[in-house]
Amino acid sequence: MYEYCIYTQLKKHSRACKGFHVPGHKATGEFKSKFKDAAIDVTELPYTDNLLSPDGAIAKAQRDIAKILGAACSYITTDGSSSGVLALVYCASKRGNKLIVFRNSHQSVWNACRLFGVEPLIVQGAERDGVLQPPDSEAIERLVSNDQNIAGVLATSPDYYGNIAPLAGYREVLKKYNRLLLVDEAHGAHLAFGDKGYAGQYADAWVDGAHKTLPTLTQGAIVSVNNEDLIAPVEDALSMFRTTSPSFPIMASVEFGVKSIANKIKILNDAKAAVAAFKAEAEGQFSFYQNDDWTKLLIDFKPLGISPQLALARLEKRGVYAEFADGRYILFYLSPMTREKDLANLKKQLEAVIANKKLQGTYREKPEIPESERSYSFQYALKRQCEWVDLDKAVGRMCAKNAGLAPPCIPLAVIGEMITAATVKALSQTKSTFGIKNGQICVVKKW
Repeated sequence: MYEYCIYTQLKKHSRACKGFHVPGHKATGEFKSKFKDAAIDVTELPYTDNLLSPDGAIAKAQRDIAKILGAACSYITTDGSSSGVLALVYCASKRGNKLIVFRNSHQSVWNACRLFGVEPLIVQGAERDGVLQPPDSEAIERLVSNDQNIAGVLATSPDYYGNIAPLAGYREVLKKYNRLLLVDEAHGAHLAFGDKGYAGQYADAWVDGAHKTLPTLTQGAIVSVNNEDLIAPVEDALSMFRTTSPSFPIMASVEFGVKSIANKIKILNDAKAAVAAFKAEAEGQFSFYQNDDWTKLLIDFKPLGISPQLALARLEKRGVYAEFADGRYILFYLSPMTREKDLANLKKQLEAVIANKKLQGTYREKPEIPESERSYSFQYALKRQCEWVDLDKAVGRMCAKNAGLAPPCIPLAVIGEMITAATVKALSQTKSTFGIKNGQICVVKKW
């Protein structure tokens, strides 16, 4: 059994400690009455250790986490997965000025490319049942075999829809050409506990968003490294990108999230079994998007002829809140903490909603995800002056700010790409977008 090093240390000293240090709440008064664990929200003290230079409880926690995850080194971050993604792209920038990324990469990937002057080379898989798939290994090899400046691949796996990329194939290709395999596994921290497609089996370095699928407070994440050549640059990067005032409760919860499952794997197995039973029982009532990740439960509303947005609004009135509705699917985001009774209630509420006759015939086709056309580079476009133009006047113009569908925040037009008629049509057909302001999109200004 693994001990909870950070939490144990914080609780051990919390009652006796009289704080003349930050934070300002001092664990007293009305604040303490509303925030019961205020006493463990402390700063770097002789007994707490220091995340930026750990040699006590945090160091022990990180060593244990690395052992559980099968990594050479693991690092806790309280800044979400984003600081970890920044660290990965920083490492890539030391190997080359180009990096292969997926079109459905998180915003932090594009931001990191901007910060470090890295040119993102976009690969886009086929669309299946209205969802973009991970690209195949052949697409990766076509790029790396012809360009020595490509540092490697930053794969998103699993994605928001539970699709897991063919990481074993990527590993084989990238090893052949001596390039890096980096993985944004923000949605897959649970995969380390026996599920297929775990990044730690293949990646040089990867990021796990512990707070997304493990019992961890929001913003808790882990950066792990298998390639020892990356340990120094990852540590260098994290020293720049992590906050200098990390939350000790979040740190403790990251350690708890990993160790609680390692200590009692039955928790995870029971949840998986409950999800499998739910799907088997609901077969014929609901159509499920077929994915690789049991924590992403997607119900297809197209066969039901019901708008998922309207269905979601009805569910929310019944106290059921999903992750998102994207125009075809509703995503119910699960975890090892999901219980059989939770799924039984979900089934009951779903049955009530789809039986509502007012919702019948409200489904509208979701716009397809078009392939955009690249002319100049991402970095070139960033250096140009830009302007906002009406969407219907943007065809043939170069995109200056990423724009796409939200959810799930897939950019249809990336900085440096030429905006096509198909892209404009897709952006015009949905109310939920990003990068669009008052019906306008930002483009590179003409000379």
